Amino acid sequence: MEEKDVVRSLAALAQPARLQAFRALVVAGQAGLTPGALAEALGTPASTLSFHLKELANAGLVSQERDGRNLIYRAAFDQMNGLLAYLTENCCQGAACLPAAKPCGC
Repeated sequence: MEEKDVVRSLAALAQPARLQAFRALVVAGQAGLTPGALAEALGTPASTLSFHLKELANAGLVSQERDGRNLIYRAAFDQMNGLLAYLTENCCQGAACLPAAKPCGC
């Protein structure tokens, strides 16, 4: 992952409503959520949520797919895992500091 992508992702997540939306989409997994379901779960007005989802999509952290009349938003797990890998790449000066974790099965 390139540094500019890391900065864009971190900037998108550095806002409480976007972080909450992203975390909710991570919990939803590959099924994703419609904007209406996400707005209801977060207690966020739809217009405000639309703005935040657009910012997350621009950062590559969420994807959007049309399913009939509905939009489905999903967390971009590859991007999320790339960001986490970038942030922990040189953890503990290259020495193992945590037990090896199993990859996310999402």
